[in-house]
Amino acid sequence: MELNQYLDMFIEESKEHLQACSDNLLELEKNPEDLGIVNEIFRSAHTLKGMSATMGYEDLADLTHKMENVLDAIRNHKISVNAEVLDIVFESVDHLEEMIMDIADGGDGKRDVKATVAKLKAIELGQPILAQSTVQAIEETVATVVETTFDVPQLQFDDYEKTVLQQSSEQDFNAFEITVVLREDCLLKAARVFMVFDILEKNGDVIKSVPSADQLEEENFDQQFQIAFITKDSMNEIQKKIMKVSEVEHVSVLPLSYEQFTTSTVEETHIETTVNDTFEPVTTPVAVNENHQINDTKQKSNSTSKSHTSSSKTIRVSIERLDILMNLFEELVIDRGRLQSISTEVNHSELNETVERMSRTMGDLQNIVLTMRMVPVDTVFNRFPKMVRSLSRDLNKKINLEIIGAETELDRTVIDEIGDPLVHLIRNSIDHGIESPEERIANGKPEEGTVLLRAFHSGNYVFIEIEDDGAGINKEKVLRKAISKGIVTKESALTLTDKQITELILASGFSTAEVISDISGRGVGLDVVKTTIESLGGSISIESTEGAGSIFSIQLPLTLSIISVMLVEIETETYAIPLSSIIETAIIKKSDILNAHNQKVIDFRGKVVPLIYLDDVFDVPRKQQLDDEYQSVVIVRKGEKLAGLIVDSFIGQQEIVLKSLGNYLSNIFAISGATILGNGKVALIVDCNALMK
Repeated sequence: MELNQYLDMFIEESKEHLQACSDNLLELEKNPEDLGIVNEIFRSAHTLKGMSATMGYEDLADLTHKMENVLDAIRNHKISVNAEVLDIVFESVDHLEEMIMDIADGGDGKRDVKATVAKLKAIELGQPILAQSTVQAIEETVATVVETTFDVPQLQFDDYEKTVLQQSSEQDFNAFEITVVLREDCLLKAARVFMVFDILEKNGDVIKSVPSADQLEEENFDQQFQIAFITKDSMNEIQKKIMKVSEVEHVSVLPLSYEQFTTSTVEETHIETTVNDTFEPVTTPVAVNENHQINDTKQKSNSTSKSHTSSSKTIRVSIERLDILMNLFEELVIDRGRLQSISTEVNHSELNETVERMSRTMGDLQNIVLTMRMVPVDTVFNRFPKMVRSLSRDLNKKINLEIIGAETELDRTVIDEIGDPLVHLIRNSIDHGIESPEERIANGKPEEGTVLLRAFHSGNYVFIEIEDDGAGINKEKVLRKAISKGIVTKESALTLTDKQITELILASGFSTAEVISDISGRGVGLDVVKTTIESLGGSISIESTEGAGSIFSIQLPLTLSIISVMLVEIETETYAIPLSSIIETAIIKKSDILNAHNQKVIDFRGKVVPLIYLDDVFDVPRKQQLDDEYQSVVIVRKGEKLAGLIVDSFIGQQEIVLKSLGNYLSNIFAISGATILGNGKVALIVDCNALMK
């Protein structure tokens, strides 16, 4: 069975199960006696283990199994839920998430989780969790003993081979038992085996190999093989020579004598007993139980999958297929525009009716296609509760995260980009906004701070707000820092409003953190947030009351695929200006245009607004200079900044499909994309943000 075809489904379902584990662990932390929550976590882990084993990701399945054992012990009242236990289970989930992300990026899902596995085993056995150095020492000892005793195939000698070994010993030859382990990513195992044998045969005689030479040549073995070898060289010399072969991970060379291999069974039993007595985590019963659990998982997952199949009314569709569907629909929009143009010219009643009916149908189809691309912001929000829990522990603060409106939907392309900015804003609220419990009590506040994450629709936009009840923004401190960093001058600082001072924290390189840490103080973060949001056609604003808290409000378009624009004309060229940037359009007299600091400006509702001539910006050739007394201007906004775009004439508003200019034209100044109009012509879309730096 070809499993690669199920890889995308495995990754998506694994993410869902891990998210369910995280959400339920947070609930369990609040209600440690609720075994119903434990059962939910156990079911998610159990399903993930079965899926991982089926797909061949044994490391993933093994870690999930160890976590599952702890959960099973909790629900059977063998151990109780406490902060230490939850921390280790959270740590396991973090590792599992990293492994899934590695698989999604094309990796093998392998990760060093020995320390976490040791902690889980200690919890399961009711033992104290060992220090990291002790765990590593135990792991290294166990690995060495297991590697040389159990994990390698055992050499069995016939009478002739025993005689050769005995005679070589009598003639002062050294007899060695060599175990060679190849790297996991070794592609040409047979070639590496040949190179090892070539080295050995030049320095002595190979008596026997396990697997046999034929099996080694056919690569009918895992990653390791064993050789009985006689030579005059020492163990270290042989080991060094073999380690020179590329893609060899480990070489073990042990003395082999006639007396040793005749009593090997007794010694092996003795070693096994010693290991089992000393290191309980590698006992045989665990392996037996693991096999039993895997079989049980397969049976349960089969029955579960049957029940889901019969009741499921949804299917998974990749975003790539939806993109293809959108592109095909855009072609239909172009053809519709052409048909409308033809029907107007022909003026045939039946043709006009058919085109009108087709237009209505395509309008409905457009709504369906756009709706299919919409996903709830919950897909982004659900990562934050665990992050807030971790941050509150690191900062020794008590934080309550409340989420409202997680069902609000956004276009998938916007969802993919908004995650990192929200992470920055929440971390900023917790680190800079929320005070320590002692400060909050001293200020008459509850010791637990609240961060509210809220999403809601308004018109053609989605608003996401991050509100905290912390100390607010200290405007004097912000202003001093901005002046010291050269972001504003002392003279201009005197003219700034409170809102403008507050929004200085969005400037590049700005930070009020006194100490650089993993969380803040490196001068990056909020400026990146602002840049990312504006690149999505959105905006960010800040409201803050000192001592009471702050609200960061993000405004985002519902979709980036279909946008409303104002079509304008410059000479014979058509340009599209997004309505989201436009305040209003106006016709002004040329006599109203003034000059200030070598810049043409107008007085717009009591504000001085600079003018930008788009024909100069885009080098539109003029056949003749316009002598009209009036000029058309589009007033646009970027945050608090205003500008007036001078154009020749307005064509009208229209919904257009945004098209990328491709890699070759990606650096065109002030152009964010293009659209194909109904008449087949291309109109460039103006990037207003780039014009107002």
